[in-house]
Amino acid sequence: MEDPPSKFFRLAPGREVRLKYAYIIKCESVVKDPVSGEITEIHCTYDPETLSGRPESNRKVKGTLHWVSAAHAVEAEIRLYDRLFKSEDPEDVPEGEDYKKNLNPESLKVIRGYVEPFAAGTKALDKFQFERLGYFCTDSDTTASKPVFNRTVALKDSWAKAKS
Repeated sequence: MEDPPSKFFRLAPGREVRLKYAYIIKCESVVKDPVSGEITEIHCTYDPETLSGRPESNRKVKGTLHWVSAAHAVEAEIRLYDRLFKSEDPEDVPEGEDYKKNLNPESLKVIRGYVEPFAAGTKALDKFQFERLGYFCTDSDTTASKPVFNRTVALKDSWAKAKS
């Protein structure tokens, strides 16, 4: 984010973050598209002494980014399933209504993402964790050119969140 709020712990100009399993980097500047104003490039420096696993890597930074190499990433379809009903009891609806009134319109979100090349070579029902996102399995719709992954378990309890 180019102009982040104070409690934003990700990459921003003048701020440092760790790249998971790699180095601490610092955003030095950004380049914007002259027409849209969208950021098209992020210029960073890295501290070679902070490679994960080295003694000097213990320097504290506020955020860690999980990343995939843009040069090697494979585009994938990600299906994020959520609860089918808005409440735990599907029959919890006003008098005269049926359970369909309680269907959750957000029960499936399909997004485009990028995965490591390894994940693109998995077969249907292979299971693994996408860090910080949840547990996924390879869908039977997967092809060599279009991997598809289904979230089977989120890392946060969506019912607990809905009750708070």
